[in-house]
Amino acid sequence: MINKKVANVTEAIQGVRDNMTFMFGGFGLSGIPENAIAELVKLNVKGLTCISNNAGVDDFGLGLLLQQKQIKKMISSYVGENDEFERQMLSGELEVELIPQGTLAERARAAQAGFPAFYTPAGYGTEVAEGKETREFNGKMYVLEHAFKADFGFIKAWKGDAAGNLVFKGTARNFNPNMCGAANITVAEVEELVPVGELDPNQIHIPGIFVQRIFEGAHYEKRIEQRTVRQRS
Repeated sequence: MINKKVANVTEAIQGVRDNMTFMFGGFGLSGIPENAIAELVKLNVKGLTCISNNAGVDDFGLGLLLQQKQIKKMISSYVGENDEFERQMLSGELEVELIPQGTLAERARAAQAGFPAFYTPAGYGTEVAEGKETREFNGKMYVLEHAFKADFGFIKAWKGDAAGNLVFKGTARNFNPNMCGAANITVAEVEELVPVGELDPNQIHIPGIFVQRIFEGAHYEKRIEQRTVRQRS
């Protein structure tokens, strides 16, 4: 069994440099690779193209990279709760490609599975389809979308073992599993790293073949993007 374990986040992200394309798992602020993002901020790599469902909030998640002007282009589904993301997009400082959420997930999964492209009905007849090949299947029009190409994929899981097998929790499963193996190098950070054989094989969501490096993260904040509470009666 190949040991994918590395000592820490610094070792896990070795090889990153300016002008690379990165994938980031997570849904809102749920299941985001907090340790990897913090280390990228510290390294101050620039000119990044980032693929993620959204860009966090102003002072957390990918918002930290936006604050430092490290991101050149965002490929995401929506602006979310990030005012700085919105400001940079509207001012032209940041190149943004907004795509349907399901298409984003499938472009990652296609890269994971080794498919170069696929047809989807999402976005046909809208700006999303401009400049793209379209084709009719069974009387319905579809848009050709290409699989993502990324240098690194940064993933957050609940548990993992030294072989890279991963278990996700809750809404962290929305994008993280699709992005495993979708980049040249997949780096997984986990809350708990256990010895090989300790995970129940029936509970493993992603097998280690899709992961190149794994480490145990620390100091997770796990913020809530928009807290909603019931009013007191």
